[in-house]
Amino acid sequence: MEKVTQTELVPVESSNMAAVGYDGGSLTVAYHGGRIYRYYGVSAEVYHDLIDAPSKGRYLHRSVKGTYPVERVEVD
Repeated sequence: MEKVTQTELVPVESSNMAAVGYDGGSLTVAYHGGRIYRYYGVSAEVYHDLIDAPSKGRYLHRSVKGTYPVERVEVD
């Protein structure tokens, strides 16, 4: 399991996501339950589309999950 670095997480309004962050091609997603995942190879455009999506969970499910490599991370 990778450790979370100092990627700044931005709180989002979502029923399942608490916050997201983007740093040079990696998207970090923190869920309300406390788990954090990092998706690799994500473009800045996809990150901005996620931030702007009316349903962030739906966008993540349709456009990120299953498309990009992912790893669960732990907090330092």
